[in-house]
Amino acid sequence: MECQEKALFSMTLAVDDTPIMRLLVAQINPTIGDLAGNTQRIIEGIDRGKSQQVDLVIFPEMALSGYPPEDFLLLPHFMEAIAERLEEIVRATANLAVIVGLPRHHPHQREKALYNSAALIHNQHVVDFADKILLPTYDVFDERRYFASGDEVKIWRLHGRKIAVTICEDLWQHGGCLRFASYCRDPIVELRAKKPCCLINLSASPYSLHKFGARLNICLNAARSLECPVILCNQVGGNDSLIFDGYSLHVSPTGLLQCCHGFQEEEMVIHLPEARPPIPMERNVIRDLSRALVLGLRDYFRKLGFKKACLGLSGGIDSAVVASLAAEALGPSQVLGVSMPSRYSSPESTRDAAALAQNLGIDYREISIEPVFESYLHTLDSPFAGRPSDVTEENLQARIRGMLLMAFSNKFGYLVLSTGNKSELALGYSTLYGDMCGGLAVIGDVTKREVYALAQWINRREEVIPKYTIQRPPSAELRPNQKDCDALPDYEVIDHVLQAYVEDHRSPHWIADHFQYPLPLVQDLVKRIHLNEYKRRQAPPVLRVSEKAFSIGRRFPIVQRWIL
Repeated sequence: MECQEKALFSMTLAVDDTPIMRLLVAQINPTIGDLAGNTQRIIEGIDRGKSQQVDLVIFPEMALSGYPPEDFLLLPHFMEAIAERLEEIVRATANLAVIVGLPRHHPHQREKALYNSAALIHNQHVVDFADKILLPTYDVFDERRYFASGDEVKIWRLHGRKIAVTICEDLWQHGGCLRFASYCRDPIVELRAKKPCCLINLSASPYSLHKFGARLNICLNAARSLECPVILCNQVGGNDSLIFDGYSLHVSPTGLLQCCHGFQEEEMVIHLPEARPPIPMERNVIRDLSRALVLGLRDYFRKLGFKKACLGLSGGIDSAVVASLAAEALGPSQVLGVSMPSRYSSPESTRDAAALAQNLGIDYREISIEPVFESYLHTLDSPFAGRPSDVTEENLQARIRGMLLMAFSNKFGYLVLSTGNKSELALGYSTLYGDMCGGLAVIGDVTKREVYALAQWINRREEVIPKYTIQRPPSAELRPNQKDCDALPDYEVIDHVLQAYVEDHRSPHWIADHFQYPLPLVQDLVKRIHLNEYKRRQAPPVLRVSEKAFSIGRRFPIVQRWIL
C-alpha cells in the first residue's frame, strides 16, 4: 500500500533541486512488557522529531513490546494491549511519518498467528505493515515459535521516494555472516529489481564481543548490492541476559557515514541524499566489553526495581572486577562489599579487599566466618569420623559465605552479585549454594583472561584494583597454600578449549591438533564442561557478551553419554 499522493513532508531543496528528506533514528531502550513506558518513549521520540522538523522517525525492532517478549506473545490480552498502544502512537503522528517495530496478529490464520512487524505510519494513519521475512530460530532467538514469515519485502513510497523496510535478520542472509542458519530467500536480492532509494532496517541485534564489525559489514554488503544507503536502527539496553549495544548505522556503498554511540540512548538525524565522506570507526573491544557489562547490570537492577547490590570481596581479581563494574553501574553508595576471611585467608587478601572498597568508595564490612566454620566442623565431626578432610570442608566455607550474603540481601534489600567467571563455570570450579548464589552472574560469560584485561582497563588511569590482586596467582583460598593451578590447567589452555568447543563447536581432536595440546587433556576439559551442566542450570542469570554463553541460547542435556 502506498502513501497518499499529497505529501505532508516539510522538505527543503538541495542545490540541484533534489528534495532532501530528514530522518531521525531513535535508538531507544525499551523494557519488555512495559507497554505504557515504551509507548511514552516512542511518543517522546516522535515529538522530538517534530521539533527538529524531520520527515520520518525510525524506531527499533519490537520497540513497543521490548525484545524478546517470549511467551507474553501467547497471551491474548497482551496482544490486545499492543494494538491499543499502537493506536495511541498513531494519534501522535500528525504531519509526520513513523516506522515502529511491534508484534501484530496475522490477518488470516496460518501456522502461526503473529507477525514480527514494522508499522508504517503517516499522518495519523497506519499505511501498511512490513513483516519480517527471515525468522531466526537458533542461539538466543526462537522466532518461529511465535511468528509467521512475511510474504514480501515492502517498498514504501514517501513523497515519490521508494524506501525499502526490512527487519533485523532480513539483512544477514545476504551478508554471508550467518553460522547457524541458511534461508531459501534473500530479501536483499529480492529488492534489487525494485531499486529503492534507501533501505531501512529495524533491529534488536544483541551485543557480543565482535558483533559490531559483522553488523557493519552486512549493512555495507546490502548498500553495495542495492547501490543505495542503508540505515539500521538498533535497540539499546539490557533485557535479562541479553545486552543490546545500539550503534545504529548509516552507511552508503562507499562506507560508514554516521553511527550512534554504543550502550546509550541516542538520536541521529540523517539527510537523504547527502554527500559526505566515509568516517573511520575505531573501537576498543575491552572498553566495549566493560560498557556492555555496566549497561547490562544497570538495566537488570533498574528494570527489576532493585537499587542496591552486595557481593563477597575475597581480595581476588574476579570479585574486584565485579565490584568495580557494580560501582560504575549503580553508584558506589549502592554497593556493599563483604570480606569473609577464614583460617586460610591470607592477610594480603583481606588487605586488598579493604583497599579496593576504599578506592571505589563502596560500603565495606569484614565478617570472619571462622566461628561458623568451626561450628560446622564440630557438628560434622562424628558423621565424618575417619574420613580425611577434602573438598567437602572447602565447600563448607563457600556455602557459609553465600548464606551470609543472602542474609544481607533479605535483611537490607540487596541483590547479591555472583562473581564466578566463564572459565570457572565451564569446569564446575565453583560451589553450588556458595559462590554461585545470587541474583545475577555479572562475569559469567567472561573468560579468565578477559577478566584480567578488564582489570587492566579499570586501572587505565589510576590504581583502582590493587596491583597485588592482579599480579598474584589465582586462588580460592579454601585450604593451605591453595592455587587454582593445583586443580586446573593454565587458564590460557582452558580459554582456548572453551572458545573452540563451546563457541566454535570444534571437536576435541581438532582442538588438540590446532593448539598442539595433548588429546587426553582436551577430552578431560570437554568432559568436565558437560559433567557440570547440572550446576549451570542452577546458576543465576548470566550477562551474555560472547557468541555462546552458559545461559540463554545454549541447550545441552544434563543426562547424556556422548562419547567425546
